[in-house]
Amino acid sequence: MKKGKKEYRNKLFIRDIENISGIKAHTIRIWEQRYKIFEPHRTDTGIRFYDEEQLRLILNISILNNNGFKISKIAVMTLDEIHRKCQELSESKSKYDGQIQSLVSTMMLFDEKEFNKILSINILKIGLEETMMQIVFPFMEQIGLLWLSGSIHPAHEHFISNLIRQRLFVAIDNLNVIHSNDSRKFLVFVPTGESHDLSILFANYVLRSRGHDVIYLGSQTPFEDLFDVFELRNPDFIFSIITSISSNVSIQMFINNLGKQWKETQILLSGNQVTNKKDLKLPPNLRILSNPSELLGFLEEIKLNSKLRNTIKSFSQNTNANGAEN
Repeated sequence: MKKGKKEYRNKLFIRDIENISGIKAHTIRIWEQRYKIFEPHRTDTGIRFYDEEQLRLILNISILNNNGFKISKIAVMTLDEIHRKCQELSESKSKYDGQIQSLVSTMMLFDEKEFNKILSINILKIGLEETMMQIVFPFMEQIGLLWLSGSIHPAHEHFISNLIRQRLFVAIDNLNVIHSNDSRKFLVFVPTGESHDLSILFANYVLRSRGHDVIYLGSQTPFEDLFDVFELRNPDFIFSIITSISSNVSIQMFINNLGKQWKETQILLSGNQVTNKKDLKLPPNLRILSNPSELLGFLEEIKLNSKLRNTIKSFSQNTNANGAEN
């Protein structure tokens, strides 16, 4: 009996690989042809396509290459060696290695009680914001590297993401938000096609904790919904994040649409899929925040600018009053 061709559930063409990884098609072809690192599949008409394992390998190669490994050296490594090197990189990213590795262990065992215990101890020691920035976000980056190396399954990520999400919701509910004349309105969301929402939830917490008014739309927000928000609330700022490597969001088109529709509104954009792209064309009213610390810095700028405006206003009023008396 003649054996049939292998069926591939998800076919990724070279344009898909380019969009997901940020690696130019020309570079991918060089890796294939000159270094023979991998061989693409072919359709019946001879068009290149790739499967998920090849995508994982390409992303692994990119990680090693970006961390100083020459392609010629990577080309002679076995798959196990490439995976191991990526794991080694994931284990040397933070000075909080002990806590991060403990979280990895609880994740592998699906141990909810121990995971929450580790989070609670660190929140008591250094606060929620520092715990998120110094431990949780580096931990999530490590999860991404572990997935690329084939060490974990999607169930691990879903398990952990839901626990962190629950913790952030509780923290937001427990905030005693006090609005003032300095409070600003932020429209916070992630677009359709982007499923990761932990970073945007953290931004929601940070903004509210500083007394700002937040219109939180969450993940998978259709672009059309933004028009309704502007019609009713007219926010001062738009804040969005694009993180997922599998996101089908056209980032340049997304930026163009935001800049075109709301030219007078300050747009803040963050996430790996934004900060890693160096060729984006940005409108004058858009600012990229590379990490959560830059968001905190931006909020400090707002606070200082508000104080400066109040000082100038007070000085002007006093000057006018003195002039009237004279």
